[in-house]
Amino acid sequence: MTFTSDSASTRFPSTFNYGIQPGDAVAATTAVFKALSVDDQLAVLWYAYTEMGRSITPAATGAARLQLAEGLLNQIQQMSHAEQLEVMRDLAAQRNSQVSRAYGIFSVNTKLAFWYELSELMAKGLVIPVPAGYQISRDGAQVLETLKELDFGQQITVLRKVVADMGVDIFAD
Repeated sequence: MTFTSDSASTRFPSTFNYGIQPGDAVAATTAVFKALSVDDQLAVLWYAYTEMGRSITPAATGAARLQLAEGLLNQIQQMSHAEQLEVMRDLAAQRNSQVSRAYGIFSVNTKLAFWYELSELMAKGLVIPVPAGYQISRDGAQVLETLKELDFGQQITVLRKVVADMGVDIFAD
């Protein structure tokens, strides 16, 4: 059976209803996020970091060793916009590339910080932003709305789970 993001809201309908258990909301939101297209995953991360306020900043960068990610972020800034987009897609799709392998060795906190800093670079125009007029899918919009409804701890847990699996961990079994 093929699992697509279009079927995600029917497979996880309780994700978007009130009255569900907090752990269930995190697990269901994470599952639906992972079922999104790569571009929708990137859009949700972008909107999550820009629309949900800067409350993510201390959790992402305060605990992370961002200096480990700075070299990779600088490398990405030196690329063309097309290459930058391809790198982000490679990370989200877990494609084996030099950047994905470098990202794969980061701790989860460093990965959170990496995406936060990447969103900041996108906002400044130093890295390709979400294309003007990009239309996120219905399921992507639902994931974003659900993220907004979660409490701060749940938001961070969902973000941690999704960024932790991105890239390629060469040390994984």
